[in-house]
Amino acid sequence: MSALGRTWGKRFDERGLRVVFATFFLALAVPSAVLVAQAFSQLKWEALRTTQLAAEELAARIDAQLKTQVAGEDARSFGDYSFLVVEGDAAANFVQRSPLSAFPPAGAMPGVLGYFQVDAAGRFTSPLLPAPGVAPASYGIGADEQAARAARVEELRAVLARNRLVRSTREEAAPASPAVAQEAAAATAGAVSPAARDSAARAPAAPAASPPAEQAQTEFDKLAAGALSAARVSSAATTGGAEKERSAEPRTSNQAERQQRTDFKDSERRKRVEQALVPEPKAATVKREADAAPGKSEIGVSTFASEIDPFELGMLDTGHLVLFRNVWREGQRYIQGALLDRGAFLAATIEAAYRASALADVADLTVAYQGRTLAVLSKDGPQSYLSSSRDLASTPLHRARLSPPFGEIELAFAMSTAPRGPALIAVTPATSLLLWVSLTLAVVLIGGFLLMYRFAVGQLRLARQQQDFVSAVSHELKTPLTSIRMYGEMLKAGWADEAKKLTYYDYIQSESERLSRLIDNVLQLARLTRSSQRIDAKSVPVTELLDLVRSKVATQVERAGFELRVRNDAPAEATVVVDADCFAQIFINLVDNALKFSAGAVTKAVELGCRREPDGSLLFTVRDFGPGVPKAQMKKIFELFYRAENELTRETVGTGIGLALVRQLAAAMGARIDVRNCEPGAEFRLLVPGR
Repeated sequence: MSALGRTWGKRFDERGLRVVFATFFLALAVPSAVLVAQAFSQLKWEALRTTQLAAEELAARIDAQLKTQVAGEDARSFGDYSFLVVEGDAAANFVQRSPLSAFPPAGAMPGVLGYFQVDAAGRFTSPLLPAPGVAPASYGIGADEQAARAARVEELRAVLARNRLVRSTREEAAPASPAVAQEAAAATAGAVSPAARDSAARAPAAPAASPPAEQAQTEFDKLAAGALSAARVSSAATTGGAEKERSAEPRTSNQAERQQRTDFKDSERRKRVEQALVPEPKAATVKREADAAPGKSEIGVSTFASEIDPFELGMLDTGHLVLFRNVWREGQRYIQGALLDRGAFLAATIEAAYRASALADVADLTVAYQGRTLAVLSKDGPQSYLSSSRDLASTPLHRARLSPPFGEIELAFAMSTAPRGPALIAVTPATSLLLWVSLTLAVVLIGGFLLMYRFAVGQLRLARQQQDFVSAVSHELKTPLTSIRMYGEMLKAGWADEAKKLTYYDYIQSESERLSRLIDNVLQLARLTRSSQRIDAKSVPVTELLDLVRSKVATQVERAGFELRVRNDAPAEATVVVDADCFAQIFINLVDNALKFSAGAVTKAVELGCRREPDGSLLFTVRDFGPGVPKAQMKKIFELFYRAENELTRETVGTGIGLALVRQLAAAMGARIDVRNCEPGAEFRLLVPGR
């Protein structure tokens, strides 16, 4: 194979090595990356599932809290919605204020603005104020508190009236029909006495209830329509399906209406029957006191059975929430309930639980009523209470609907920080460990392949340099041996006269010395490579060393046609600790290198110098006046087998081991070798520690 073919083959080998290593790296890197990605994906979904469970638990906790609060409101008796209520045994005749008459209003449900009752005639009352004609001061209510209570009652009436749930103060002050007035008088006392019922039975049929009363109760029915559908859904999910058809028996319109709204209730929230003690009307009480024995005064009470429906929830156009229930007594319907401030209610029941949970750090919570957003809660941003519609069909984390009567309220949880991408995962010990393992694997994989590639490339280059070295050594040995053999044969044959004989002898000696230097370099390199070279360092005067070097290289320099210059600027008593033979070997190689690369220089001279550095070390120099050393090759020329010229086109002789041997010998003696360019030429500098 030609030299050009070998060169192209070597380049192909290095290129092929890159392809092999790249393929091997990808074969390991791609599966590793897939495994790491799968691990991160698994952690992401585990984090998602953990967050989903936390969202489910929070929704269940909020729902359980609301159930408890609603149960407290459900437990209230019919009489609690009046200012006065009778409790305990009827024989005790003990009348006390209702717990709902406290001001400011305080109940089991947070955000309560006040409680109210709407009777069958559509009249609005509140337990905050006693019945008309009764002085609040007799119950310890001062003038300022009475004004505040009256303002609150008027506020309740105004909100309900704006939503057409009760009559306004002006409408209620309008004159009513006699039948309505008679019914209202009976309802004011809380019930109709037996005498009044007998009188009403004998009286002619009264006209139907006034339109305002019918309208108020109809509006409450419309308000309950949304809660009605939500309760049906909740009941179906709880019981596993729709309720079975009840037996078809004749019912009045009121009974059918009551049954329709209680059939679908949650199994734990059904209507109940309550036996209540209610103070009798004032007329009946006066009559009983007149018939009683002197010295006795009793409060007249009556016992009534009331059917109480579970509470329902509605949201008004004004943004308030109204919690109300239907109570059926003596065939008449009463509406009792409480008006809630929506912001305070959501803040106390939902936002407080959300803020106290760890879920607030990673998820947003949207609260909606019938698809309309009520509040958006997040970790950093302020909550916002909205009234515009918002699409909740794509909630990415968890959605939950509360139990009746809050069945129309929906909680929608959405991840705010993770996992919207593979890398956005909450920092946990598992993710930290996976990140460290991935980073370590990437560093080991990339670093290992880079080191292996550089090592393999280095080995290829070393093999190529060794091949070049073998070629160079063969060339360096073959050329002088051929010349020596030729001149020896000519001398043996007697073909040269006396003048030519001296020239031939001189040439044979010069080539023999060159062969000796080459062989010495090869042997010296072999000993250093095997670490069998022994350095016999001794203290030697600088003057003696320079004389030794001059004697070694003088003949070599003169035969090359160069001038040898020696300049010693070191103190006369200066000494260094070196191996004299190794020191001479270094300078022989440096001078030989200077002669080869400055053969075409204008100034044919080689300078040897020595001077003391400020730190006390001694600097030995070898300078030529040739073209110098390219900056890109200043570090490479000391590498083993490195040659600046191409093997096919080089003009200088050499094997590429001279300067590498110089560096190794200098290091063995504790010295340092480097090179710098001068104008013109190059200067090799050997820095030896002084004594």
